[in-house]
Amino acid sequence: MSLPYWARDWILRAEGGYVNDPNDPGGETKYGISKQSYPNVDVANLTADEAARIYDRDYFARVRGGEMPPQLALAVFDSAVNQGAAQAVRLLQLTLGVHVDGEIGPETLAAIRRHVANDGVPPVLADYMSRRTEHYAELACQKLPLRKFQRGWFKRLFLLQAECLGLSEVS
Repeated sequence: MSLPYWARDWILRAEGGYVNDPNDPGGETKYGISKQSYPNVDVANLTADEAARIYDRDYFARVRGGEMPPQLALAVFDSAVNQGAAQAVRLLQLTLGVHVDGEIGPETLAAIRRHVANDGVPPVLADYMSRRTEHYAELACQKLPLRKFQRGWFKRLFLLQAECLGLSEVS
């Protein structure tokens, strides 16, 4: 499944336009695409469509978002863009209680199906979001220049959870 419009629209809003904050280790960034991660991309002139192609290839496909309920797919995809795909998957695997390796395989997908069938999406989503919150708090404590971003990260999570819970079972 290619990047769905609802995931594309969310991430473009959440990531916003061009910034070059000296405290951001990603450096020059637009739509969440950083010069550090994509040194060959003209970040300042990146278009939303170009960013969406990167999101699809490097984030949504990598976390196998098309194989999850939309609400969880959006949360994991958002984490992949903002925290890195491997970290997003590790947090999901911790949430599901499966082997943590940063790659989504059959065990992780089966655990998603099992947890969603038993508990529904909201409890899994809430646990996943709490793990993201913990990770952000740890980052802010370990790397003090990042502390200035902490409130924005938390605000993003609250808005994301509302967005996720508002999604219907779309494809």
